[in-house]
Amino acid sequence: MSILVTGGSGFIGSHTCVELLNSGYDTIILDNLCNSKSESVKRIKEITGKDVKFYECDIRDREGLDKIFAENSIEAVIHFAGLKCVPESISDPLSYYDNNIGGTVTLCQAMAAAGCKKIVFSSSATVYGSENPSPLKEDMPEGKTTNPYGTTKLYIERVLKDLYASDNEWSVCLLRYFNPIGAHKSGRIGEDPNGIPNNLVPYITQVAIGKLDHLNVNGNDYPTPDGTGVRDYIHVVDLALGHIKAVEKVLGETGCNTYNLGTGTGYSVLDVVNAFEKANNIKIKYEIAPRRPGDIATCYSDPSKAKEELGWVATRDLTEMCEDSWRWQSNNPRGYEE
Repeated sequence: MSILVTGGSGFIGSHTCVELLNSGYDTIILDNLCNSKSESVKRIKEITGKDVKFYECDIRDREGLDKIFAENSIEAVIHFAGLKCVPESISDPLSYYDNNIGGTVTLCQAMAAAGCKKIVFSSSATVYGSENPSPLKEDMPEGKTTNPYGTTKLYIERVLKDLYASDNEWSVCLLRYFNPIGAHKSGRIGEDPNGIPNNLVPYITQVAIGKLDHLNVNGNDYPTPDGTGVRDYIHVVDLALGHIKAVEKVLGETGCNTYNLGTGTGYSVLDVVNAFEKANNIKIKYEIAPRRPGDIATCYSDPSKAKEELGWVATRDLTEMCEDSWRWQSNNPRGYEE
């Protein structure tokens, strides 16, 4: 029996595949490579010393999905595949609704047809919207999302909840991520964004490597200790290990459960800049820029439910996150070269 990982060659997906293989799961990757490179699949094999099947396929391609399920004995799906750029979602919402929501519906239809009713979904803290105070808890009201990307995550959660309500044979885990950073200790896999990074730490590392001139700090007038946005940064390997616990959950019982995956600690943009400089002895040039549309001031988790029900806790600190991010970038100045 195998685990199918959609979007498995991407940043979080590739690290999760490493941890799945290390935990003894046969692993199959599905990815259309619009946000990732096939080189990461080769490196997953290199790091683990184990084979992994790869299918270049889009989650909206029902025929392709049916072929994958027919050719393999798939026990559960971890669903990462989706478009993920907040500014792009604001300028091109239809692509996000079509790909993220439409693709998930097609995936679930293919799963149901194949008799595979166990799914771990890559959701986001964005579903909490702009009005809930941090720390954010799973029982807080959802909605009032600030951008179409977040809205797609919210709607997909609702699709999966409705699916379980209609058929209690399903087992669903909704994992609400906070801000993944870091990279595998080997420095062989990491975050390799297309074009100018939209996330803070890849932007910092590209400034450090000389690829970008300076970091734009978007807003220094938020109601936070230093005026810059506060987020809950989590090491991508801790996040990946959370998926192993979620897979165990869906394999072990039916139900629909929601968990925050974060550290429970908020750091500002300047906190992260300072931590990166200190950890790696590199000065980062930055300039204050206007706020980005859709950003909120403060967002960090209460991760206690995941600890109590999954037995999962994030253990890697901000210094380690910054060290590992820089190791990846300095070893791969142009990302995955193919």
